[in-house]
Amino acid sequence: MFLFQLPEDVLFLVLSYLDPRSLCRLSQACKRSYMFISRDAVWRKIAKDIINTGLTRQGIDLCPSIPLKDRVRVSHNWIHGVCRKEVLLKWRINLLPWIQLDCDVLYLSQAANISAYHLRADGGKLQNSRVALFSGHQEDVCRFTLTDTHLISAGGDGKIIVHDRGSDYSVEYYGHNQEVNCIDSKGGVIVSGSRDKTAKIWALTPDRFGQCLHTIPTYDRVWSVAISPSLCNFVTGTACCENFAPLRIWDTERCHLVSCLGTEFRRGAGVLDIVYESPFQLLTCGYDTFIRYWDLRVCSRKCVMEWEEPHDSALYCIKTDKNHMIASGSSYYGVVRLWDKRKTRCLQMFQLAPTTSSPVYSLCFNTTHLYAALASVLYSLDFRTFQALFK
Repeated sequence: MFLFQLPEDVLFLVLSYLDPRSLCRLSQACKRSYMFISRDAVWRKIAKDIINTGLTRQGIDLCPSIPLKDRVRVSHNWIHGVCRKEVLLKWRINLLPWIQLDCDVLYLSQAANISAYHLRADGGKLQNSRVALFSGHQEDVCRFTLTDTHLISAGGDGKIIVHDRGSDYSVEYYGHNQEVNCIDSKGGVIVSGSRDKTAKIWALTPDRFGQCLHTIPTYDRVWSVAISPSLCNFVTGTACCENFAPLRIWDTERCHLVSCLGTEFRRGAGVLDIVYESPFQLLTCGYDTFIRYWDLRVCSRKCVMEWEEPHDSALYCIKTDKNHMIASGSSYYGVVRLWDKRKTRCLQMFQLAPTTSSPVYSLCFNTTHLYAALASVLYSLDFRTFQALFK
């Protein structure tokens, strides 16, 4: 084709005006057009403007091994709610499971243990046998977090256990006298929050391993914590049952109160999950049914955007693609919602448990699958279903 004899920079400019359907049709004209249009550079602008393609707002590619054209195709399935639902695991008693995804390994807490499962190479299903088991708690695991080298769990027994991911070695911290509801770790420190109305900072570096560096009285039960990517501060989310702001930012080194987020939380509006997108931007959710988006460069007294759960349900967990998409888990009937930050209404809703009133206690996703943990079931939503738009 004469078109593909143009200089590459001119050709990229021409193709930038085409939508995905037009690009795919043009790629079928000849082998040369197919090869050129399959390049990531052709699809980068489109991929950055739609949800969950692995491109962050800062332009970082989280999934460089998958062609952008394929990710754009799958993104359209996320947008239109086209997926296949599967049950990955079931257990007999109701639990409060927590899950995290690390590359091709899914970590799942069940009662006092945490299991690790490899995902199958041909899709999002779990391999039959687990590859690791992390134990040591006498009561249920409330939350856990992953670092490059450790898995750190917080339990109802008041213990924090640091597990070495490459061996059977583990260390127990006895720092709280009631259940440890939440945990986070970055940059050689651990932050824990407890029902005993305190947050604690622990050292994870070899020279001070296991040392409690600070204890912060929060005067309210701590439901969630998150350390900023800058490592300079962290946020606690409390139950909002006392006369204290439920969202407070603390200096990591000195543990001084830096600021409070928001001023108009009603009593009982506890914050159940906090996710940082950048050192200045974070998302929160909880019992008051709102997802709130905070930008600390603008104002700490009021969120810059908020989205309300339409069925007036508490929101137990949220995750973000660090660009346009948010996924949230609700407290009734296993409802997972997808949100586009540029829209005021919910983008898609998936009701995973229409006959039982189970919350979505935890969820995670990659570019092709979403995983949701309910009281007795682990679900997978597979978004790789073929769409005619890309014929």
